[in-house]
Amino acid sequence: MSDFIMAKARPEIFNIKPYVPGKPIDEVKRELGINDVIKMASNENPLGPSPAAVAAISLALPELHLYPDSNCYYLKNKIAAVTGLNQDNVLVGNGSDELLKYIAETFLNKGDEIIFANPTFSEYEFTARVLGGECITVPLEDFTNDLKAMLNAVTPKTKLIFICNPNNPTGTIVTGEEIDDFMQKVPEDILVIFDEAYADFVESQAFTSGIKYVKQGKNVIVLKTFSKIYGLASLRVGYGLTTPAIAGAIERVREPFNVNTLAQVGALAALDDNEHVTLSRKVNSEGKKYLYNAFSEMGLNYVPTEANFILVDTGKNCQEVFGKLLTQGIIVRCGDVFGYNTFIRVTVGTQDENTRFIYSLKKILEA
Repeated sequence: MSDFIMAKARPEIFNIKPYVPGKPIDEVKRELGINDVIKMASNENPLGPSPAAVAAISLALPELHLYPDSNCYYLKNKIAAVTGLNQDNVLVGNGSDELLKYIAETFLNKGDEIIFANPTFSEYEFTARVLGGECITVPLEDFTNDLKAMLNAVTPKTKLIFICNPNNPTGTIVTGEEIDDFMQKVPEDILVIFDEAYADFVESQAFTSGIKYVKQGKNVIVLKTFSKIYGLASLRVGYGLTTPAIAGAIERVREPFNVNTLAQVGALAALDDNEHVTLSRKVNSEGKKYLYNAFSEMGLNYVPTEANFILVDTGKNCQEVFGKLLTQGIIVRCGDVFGYNTFIRVTVGTQDENTRFIYSLKKILEA
């Protein structure tokens, strides 16, 4: 590191842990000279994007010379209608990641504390540390957010609490009953953020969305994304639901034209593509059952999931398993980045992808 950088850069950036994304397909092809590669690492929709979104985007291509609608009027209006809220309850961002950044920029001062689980989505820590926030981590209990321990971690400096539900990387949920108890006890001057990126895959009747607290006027934000069940990850579009006052404050730090036209058009169309959503849920549900049975037959412990990925204990060094799966043209996620050195996280794929993954995993573990 040069003396100039050390002297002039903000000291907070040196406390940031870089985000480790899933390995891209093209990178594996280049490195290993393999043409047949499947990616089961980043929780993308194996069916691809919403066909309705693709059709709508193709019609919007002649307008690429025009700036996008900075206020996302039509998309906000549709989201409000779908969620039973008003437009002034809705924020739209260049992915949920951007909204996390805006939340931190709006509410965090240097030395303020945020609370989140460990492990969970790493962007909570990233956005806080950039602004000099202090990160208080609470270990998971049985791979699940421990809301009671989170409450016990609250101090006068606590500004934000993040609850990833279902949790990434474990796929577990905290129930509506548990959240009700938590919300009754958490101080009202703390902003609670429910990250529900994977909520569209939940099958458990015990799950309750944080939207109910938005409707009650509580100091909460619920984050959603079009990247997962709608299959629009490359467009980078997500949204937040909150009170008009909180939304208004966050809008003050939002960049103009932050969501491009194709993202807006695609997301708007995807919201009406019920057939794609229904099929995506069906494929995910059937895929989970297949993988559960295969793991059980192999004697592998796994974490039952309410998302579109499964955390499974291979009993071996995860980097070795990861590397050997790569040679078979299969990309998964190493568990060591989450603190689980013998685990891998695998995205539920199509039946062909799931079968290929299990065949290769069996061969590797038997060897």
